[in-house]
Amino acid sequence: MSQGKEDSPEERRVTKGVVAEAEKIMGLSFTDEEQELMLKRLNERLGNYEKLRLIKLDNSVPPALYFDPRPPGMKFHQPVRELPPGESIKSSSLPVLQVPSDLEELAFFPVTHLSQLIRTRKVTSLELTRMYLERLKRYDPYLHCVVTLTEDLALAQAKRADAEMAGGRYRGLLHGIPWGAKDLLATRGIRTTWGAKPYVDQVIDLDATVVERLEEAGAVLVAKLSMGALASGDVWYAEKTRNPWNLEEGSSGSSAGPGAAVAAGLVGFAIGTETLGSIVSPCNRCGVTGLRPTYGRASRYGAMALSWSMDKIGPIGRSVEDCALVFDAILGRDHRDPTVVDLPFAWDPSADVKSLRVGYVKSAFDAEREGKDQDDATLDVIRSLGIELTPIDLPNYPVRDISFLLGVEAAAAFDELTRSDRDDLLVRQSDNAWPNSFRAARFVPAVEYIQANRVRTLLIQEMAELMRDIDVYLAPRSNRFNLTLTNLTGHPTVVVPNGMSDEGVPNNSMTFTGKLYGEAETLSLAKAYQDATVFHLRHPPMEYE
Repeated sequence: MSQGKEDSPEERRVTKGVVAEAEKIMGLSFTDEEQELMLKRLNERLGNYEKLRLIKLDNSVPPALYFDPRPPGMKFHQPVRELPPGESIKSSSLPVLQVPSDLEELAFFPVTHLSQLIRTRKVTSLELTRMYLERLKRYDPYLHCVVTLTEDLALAQAKRADAEMAGGRYRGLLHGIPWGAKDLLATRGIRTTWGAKPYVDQVIDLDATVVERLEEAGAVLVAKLSMGALASGDVWYAEKTRNPWNLEEGSSGSSAGPGAAVAAGLVGFAIGTETLGSIVSPCNRCGVTGLRPTYGRASRYGAMALSWSMDKIGPIGRSVEDCALVFDAILGRDHRDPTVVDLPFAWDPSADVKSLRVGYVKSAFDAEREGKDQDDATLDVIRSLGIELTPIDLPNYPVRDISFLLGVEAAAAFDELTRSDRDDLLVRQSDNAWPNSFRAARFVPAVEYIQANRVRTLLIQEMAELMRDIDVYLAPRSNRFNLTLTNLTGHPTVVVPNGMSDEGVPNNSMTFTGKLYGEAETLSLAKAYQDATVFHLRHPPMEYE
């Protein structure tokens, strides 16, 4: 069809009948004359779309519009403590540790402890790496949490770490510590499958920024860990990743492998990602600790894009302090990701939390639900720290009704997958699985996508008002409203286990949410809670035979 030429009825692919049916999807109604007037433009746009689709858009190409979680006029206070140039982050004071007679007892040690043993040369990175590699091989047939074992790379990195420390070069608290990467982080020369059959042989010729920064910190990559296909759930092309505490259930997702591997003592720590619960949920299921940082804190360069305005990268570990140490290594500006904000992380493991203004979502805690007693006990622990809790209400907006933003952006990220019909290769084909979601997202009007983002602006502004009076607030993990809200606004959240079932299996967790870029205060309060409890010290018996 040529521009400016009146199309004949025979040339029209969009007719008044098509428009009338489409109106039902949009919840609108136009007159017969209005429908007729639209036809020429609607048919022209079909041609626009076809030309647009001739341009190859790799998943790594972002839109020209960038989400910024900061409300207008937001000012940053100077951090309480800034590190002098060249000085690395510190950990809590620890007693002098000894290596157990059975090296495998180190499998569940936190990074803070492993770091001391490596730094004092009581155990080598190579010994630790071999131990974790052996456990990954032994337990993965039960847990299905490993996509690719990076054994050759790990052994080379561990040997280098030991040689550097023997020569007097110490890179910091992650030097020589084995870790696992969610398999949406690109690793040069190693496949990155995104957990999905269409990408099973994909090798991206670069290292993600997070991978680069952990290598610079001296950490040792031992495995690419499983994720639900294209970052949804815990089912990937090979299997369902299992909860180490109960093989009858999945480990939740989408950071399924990182959650399971940390809980099972298969890595020192792991890197996960979250768009709408993908760090919080597996941490809750597997009884481990996670940090979902503020949007724009850690570079997403080299990471699979699902939702450009919601994706976040963060650590999963055995303690809050472990997450702080890893976060410090991965944050900071990267010119390859323009959404990253370069702000200091003023972490002090000995910070006095009594000065923090702490709130709790009263309506969520008052509601009858499974885990209420455990959540109430958590509030009691926080009060015992000398903190007065302030009841708060979250902004009253229909956050579920605008969460289709994620689905629209995801459908754009995987547009070619849908149009090529290769989405049929994904294991899950149910109503709530990606193939159906991608298809349904094509019918979201662009105007409604923009309007939802405008409501998101109101959410950001009201959260800014709320957070003027508090530094951190608590919410039960069961409060889906809070999870959706804070992922839309980009606020940081720390999730920690806070309960065990009668059978001795983790069955609950608490979320601590802070101000934008307020990870230090949020982690400090969560650490104080962990220091006063023991839930994070428990680990699965691993008796599967």
